[in-house]
Amino acid sequence: MAFTAADVKTLRERTGCGMMDCKKALSECDGDMEKAIEILREKGLAAAAKKSGRIAAEGVVEAFISEDGKTGVLLEVNSETDFVAKNEDFRAFVTDVAAHIAAKNPCCVKEEGCDSCLLDQKFFKDETKTIGDMLTDKIATIGENMNIRRFERYEGIVNAYIHGGGRIGVLVNFKLEDEAKAADSAFKEYANDIAMQIAAANPSFLDKDSVPAETVEKEKEILMAQAVNEGKPANIAEKMVNGRIAKYYKEVCLVEQPFIKDGDKTVSQLTKEVAQAIGTGIEIVKFARFEKGEGLEKREDDFANEVASMIK
Repeated sequence: MAFTAADVKTLRERTGCGMMDCKKALSECDGDMEKAIEILREKGLAAAAKKSGRIAAEGVVEAFISEDGKTGVLLEVNSETDFVAKNEDFRAFVTDVAAHIAAKNPCCVKEEGCDSCLLDQKFFKDETKTIGDMLTDKIATIGENMNIRRFERYEGIVNAYIHGGGRIGVLVNFKLEDEAKAADSAFKEYANDIAMQIAAANPSFLDKDSVPAETVEKEKEILMAQAVNEGKPANIAEKMVNGRIAKYYKEVCLVEQPFIKDGDKTVSQLTKEVAQAIGTGIEIVKFARFEKGEGLEKREDDFANEVASMIK
């Protein structure tokens, strides 16, 4: 057997399928997790298309907009416990790092051979120490391991939204034909709505053109297998796949999604309405959505054993 009980548990968490179905799927593909998900989907047992992994690690997602409103940053910093993530000193450190990213535009957190890594840059408010030094100091002071995991930085017309006290964060970059209209209250409301849409509906792509061709082909293969497994003839299955691909786009592409405040219109239609109302063209250029700890495994402590070991 090329998989463990933990693999079966993970597959169940990612698909919502029964334990035995997960075990059979893993058996069919020698423990290949992604292939097992495909098998379950082809059998119509797993409904979800998104495979973001378990949301487990602690920490916070922070958003920062510069004073002039022209630079936005979305940042995730992880900690070992939720208790530390709520610590005021930890939160202040995260805010400082986000402000530094806005000011100094690092290219990455830390990569080999890079000469503009965040951790190596001198802090813009105090050049006697680097961001890496500050992180080390915080780990020593707070007494818990921490990690600056990732960030996005956009310039131009930006808007940010934080949900759940730092559990989910969104940063959106817009383009307006008349940039002065960014101060219009109707646009500000629209920008907030788009950020909330991204937080709630979790799109994977901006529009149809953003979806890689190989992703679409893989989805069609899975949908075709589902239709055939349902007993549909090939010609009928093909028509069903075309209809389901249209539904797939509505799920994963931001501009194709139904607007969360009015399901009778899409985000694309909403954008056109607001553009007409304020008298200038609006384009959603790009967006980032971070969910705290997504894809990271959380340390699983046996609390009873931990207490027992402390007593001993």
